[in-house]
Amino acid sequence: MLITQGEHMTRELLTEELLDRLISSPDIQSYLNQDSTNNQTLTAFLESLREANNMKRSAVARESGLNATVVYDIFSGKSRPGRDHAIMLAIGLNCDLRETQRLLRLAGVSELWCKQRRDAIIIWCIEHSFDLTATDNELQRLGERPLLQSK
Repeated sequence: MLITQGEHMTRELLTEELLDRLISSPDIQSYLNQDSTNNQTLTAFLESLREANNMKRSAVARESGLNATVVYDIFSGKSRPGRDHAIMLAIGLNCDLRETQRLLRLAGVSELWCKQRRDAIIIWCIEHSFDLTATDNELQRLGERPLLQSK
C-alpha cells in the first residue's frame, strides 16, 4: 500500500522490515525517531480507503451489507466494529488482503488467519475480489457461518 506524505507517495514498510529496523537500532529512541511507528487511526484509515475508491459512505454501507447508521458511527469514531463487521467493511471498500488485515488491526480485532477454515475461505474470496454476497455464498456452500448473519 502506498501512503501519502506531503506531496509524494511512499511505500509502506512491511512489519518484518520494521522489526529488522527495531532490532538493529542501537536504542529505542533512534528507532522511534525514524517515524516508523503507525499512529494512524481506524477512522483516518477508513476515510483514506473510501476516498481512494471514490465511494460515498452510503455506497460503503450498501456494499458492506451494514446498516448506514452503523457505518456512519464507525467512520465518525462513535463506535468500533466487531471482527465480522470490520471484514464486511473491508469487502465493501474493495480492500485487498493487506488493507483488510490493517483494517482489522486498527479495529482492535484479530486478523484473518489461514489456519482457520472460515478465515481461509474469506481470505480466498478477498484475493479473488468477491463481493459480500459471493463471499457469503462461498462460506455457506462450505458449511461456514456467513458474514451477513453477524448483523
